[in-house]
Formats: sequence, structure tokens, C-alpha cells
Amino acid sequence: MTHAILVLNAGSSSVKYGVFSADDQSLLAKGLIDRIGSGAEHHANGKTEVLPVAQDAKHAEALAWLTAHLQSDLQDVEIVAAGHRVVHGGQDFTSSTRITPEVVTRMAALSPLAPAHQPHNLAGIAALQAVWPDIPQVACFDTAFHRTQPRLAQLFALPRQLTEDGVLRYGFHGLSYDYIASQLPAHLGPKTGRVIVLHLGHGASLCGMIDGQSVATSMGFTALDGLVMGKRCGDLDPGVIFYLVRDKGLSIEEAEVLVSSQSGLYGVSGGISSDMRDLAASDDPAAAEAIDLFAYRACRQIGSMAAALNGVDAIVFTAGIGENAPDVRRRILLGCGWLGVDVDDAANAAGGPVISTADSRVTALVIPTNEEKVIAEQTAALLR
Repeated sequence: MTHAILVLNAGSSSVKYGVFSADDQSLLAKGLIDRIGSGAEHHANGKTEVLPVAQDAKHAEALAWLTAHLQSDLQDVEIVAAGHRVVHGGQDFTSSTRITPEVVTRMAALSPLAPAHQPHNLAGIAALQAVWPDIPQVACFDTAFHRTQPRLAQLFALPRQLTEDGVLRYGFHGLSYDYIASQLPAHLGPKTGRVIVLHLGHGASLCGMIDGQSVATSMGFTALDGLVMGKRCGDLDPGVIFYLVRDKGLSIEEAEVLVSSQSGLYGVSGGISSDMRDLAASDDPAAAEAIDLFAYRACRQIGSMAAALNGVDAIVFTAGIGENAPDVRRRILLGCGWLGVDVDDAANAAGGPVISTADSRVTALVIPTNEEKVIAEQTAALLR
């Protein structure tokens, strides 16, 4: 019987999972459930199957199916621990931590700051607790990687008391950025320099790093800020919220749903889809405009990040769109030609890893992320 760590990475519309050896964190099995809420599909071992749940089934149903599937499929593996991606750690959690009832309560209190993620992260913890009640579980936080940012990068221009109360730019996708930072030396040498990493998926952000440490990032107090996302608006004048509530008659709750679940690619496309694959396959002009806006806003954010880094040595694409949408990568890099990056179209179409020309001043890379590996390693280290 092989002892293993089960890792759950619950996103806003997906659940990635991995089963890793407890001894050396080598991968034993992995899979992905995506399109949750719009016809969930399970991908593993090169096969895709539609989950036997309702078309609009949410994370709870997907997780119930997954735990039953794992128990049936991994009969020679004993799950001895579990690690979870948890999006928001606030000021309380700056590193991975063993999950206790008190920790769950404190994480749940942060749910209003990450409503599209934190409840799903907590649902994963509860699902495993129900099936394997005696195993230790560990929470690994997306916000922790960004705690190296200088104070000015974390501040909003708000009254100081709010800053002291924790209204700060926390940043997210930190587990993904942590993994990419660990891979950069293999591509760029031991001193990796000034790197902008774009984590482009249903949720999207970018991070400016200097020698593998976070210096600035596009997301802020919540995961709503920054880039255009699947259903989240990204950058928004806060006055829009006042207008929606005061002049359009929306409640605060309705305004929150609008900017977090009805906007982004989904909203700009007129409700065609929040999935880049569907938009790319559509001939509707609204779908094309959604993709155009996604790329345009990424270019603007890269320019801001270049200023924070005082220059750029490399640009890295990762996550679902970043790894699998060469046309989106090309659009973004063409918009950044002023930085000195030249696209190698053949390499980009092939997926890299290097997608810039040999004489490009800025190196462009595609590096698949592996948040689950980071979670497994942090879980094993904490339990040791």
C-alpha cells in the first residue's frame, strides 16, 4: 500500500487534483474537473467524461463525485494527508498551516474577500473530512507568495486606519507564481532578473518578480482587480459601483454579482461564454471584442508592471489560457513590442517553451504551472 498526499485545487469553475507520494512527492495520479456549473467534465489519463451530475451542478456535487471516484480508482493507495489551495489568507496566514476547526472559522471569515473561491476551497476541506476524517489537512495560501512586496506596492490611498485594519493589496495566484519562480532558473539562469508572469485562466492576473520574489501584482484586496477574467471585470472605477447602486437601483449584493459573475469575457461577449475556447470558436463580433479587450488590458498591465520593475528581462505565460491559446499570447506580445520582445510564430504555435526570437531583447516563455506540486511539497514539509 502506497502512502499518499491528496491535493485539491478548487478554482472558480474547476477542481484540479493530484495524488502524490508522501515520501518524495512524486506524482501518482492527477486529473481535472472543469466547466463546473455549465456541464462539468472530468479529464484524466487522456480521456474526457461528462460528470453524471446536473448541467448546472456546482462544486459540492463535483467534489462528491470526485471523492467516490478516487476511492474506487486508487484502491492500492492510502491517503494519509491532504493539502488544499486556499485563495485568501488575509493578514492571519502568511504561510501554509495545519487545518483545525479554528483555522476553518478564520478562513471562512475571509470568504467575503474571495467569494468566487474561498467557499469552494472550504467545500473541498469539508468533502475530504467527511470521507477521510482522521487524516491531517493543510491549507496553502495564494496570498502568501506576495508578502515579499514592498509596502508601497501593498498600499491603497485610503485613510491610515483602514490600512491598519488590513485593507491592503494582497495579490493572488501565489501558488502558481511560486512554482513558476522555482522553474525560472532552468530557463534564465540562477539570477532570473526582472520577470513578468501572466497567469491567464478563468481567473487571471500577472506578477512582477525580481529574482523570483514578488514585487508587484495586478490583483489587490480581492481577486476582482486587474485583468479581464472569465466572469470578473478586473480594473473598474469604484464610481461605477456607486452609479449602479444609486442611479440604477441595484442592491449591493446585485452589484457584487454583476462585477464578479456577469462581467469579464462573459459580459463583454454578451453572454456567449466565459471560456476563451468558446469565444475563439465563435464568429460573433461580440466574442471577438471580448478577446480583443482581454489582450488589450493585459498589454496595459504589462506596461504598468514594467514600470514597477524598472524594465523587463522576460515575460512568461502560464495557466489554462496562457499555456493553450497561442493566438492570445501572440496578440499580447505584439502589443508589447515596444519592450523589445519579438515573437517567434512557429515556436509560439508549438507551445514553446521559448516563443521569442533568438535576437529578442526580452525572452518570452510558456511554462506550465503546477500549483498541486507546490501544495504537496508544502503539506509534506509542514507535517514533517
